[in-house]
Amino acid sequence: MKVITFSEALGETILEEMERDHTIFTYGEDIGKQGGIFGAYKSLLGKFPDRIFDTPISEEVIYGSALGAALVGMRPIVEFHFADFLFTGIQSITLQIEKIRYMTGGQGKLHLILRGPDGVSNSAAAQHSESIETIFMHVPGIKIIIPSTPYDIKGLLKTALRSNDPVICFEHKSLYAQKGEVPEEEYLIPFGKADIKRPGQDITVVTMSRMVHESLKAAQELEKEGINLEVIDLRTLVPWDKETVIKSVQKTNRLIIAHETWRRAGWGAEIASTIQEEAFDFLDAPIIRIGARNVPMPFSPVLQNYVTPDKHNVVTAAKQLMEGI
Repeated sequence: MKVITFSEALGETILEEMERDHTIFTYGEDIGKQGGIFGAYKSLLGKFPDRIFDTPISEEVIYGSALGAALVGMRPIVEFHFADFLFTGIQSITLQIEKIRYMTGGQGKLHLILRGPDGVSNSAAAQHSESIETIFMHVPGIKIIIPSTPYDIKGLLKTALRSNDPVICFEHKSLYAQKGEVPEEEYLIPFGKADIKRPGQDITVVTMSRMVHESLKAAQELEKEGINLEVIDLRTLVPWDKETVIKSVQKTNRLIIAHETWRRAGWGAEIASTIQEEAFDFLDAPIIRIGARNVPMPFSPVLQNYVTPDKHNVVTAAKQLMEGI
């Protein structure tokens, strides 16, 4: 094992896959010369000058051209700069990329990756802080991966780059500098396989991205009070690992779903509904959903912290669930 940052694992993955497959190329805003606004491409500067390049600030053109390239057999990796800006090219994604393979009866294979930063950061305000994964979960036709560690970004992205389906990879801004162990040998992580980041027996916490780490912090605090959390990192949202979640709920009989995206109609509602329908008899208490308050992200650090969920929300929810014992 080697210890590297999330950003280094990302760059290493793209380098290895570009060396392996000449049909892979990558482009976006500020990656060719600058190395990306969060440094993901710095290890690639000067390499593959004809396959790593900058684009104009025109998301509709970027995503549309990636669709065309994928249809003729190339494997583009598009950096979307900020997840918020996926909305500026959403016609290409929801009307074309997510539907072409279905509409062509599987003939139009789309080896296409959309990837980049999402989530809250230091006073980035309403247009650079959103977690919008639920929107793309709702529209069928695209897979969604949301890694939380250097190990996961490498294994999931390699799987995505060898897939015949379009994939969106959301990478939380706060994770790029995080360090973790990554094997020296090659490995792939299958889609739809969650990772139990912390085994436990009292409460199941289903989560992803930054909230994985907040949930693990909460688990450490609660352990001192005799409350034991099982923290499940879904890793992929489409598909999501229903079997692992149900098995955990059968053991703990309690469920918290924690995500940074808005609580109202967030992806946690889909998880909660599924458990209600398929594992209701195992629940000893109502399911609790944790998410951001239903407002645009404020610029003020104080208000940003008020709007955004963290470990304290998980601690409060866990204590609430255990009160009835």
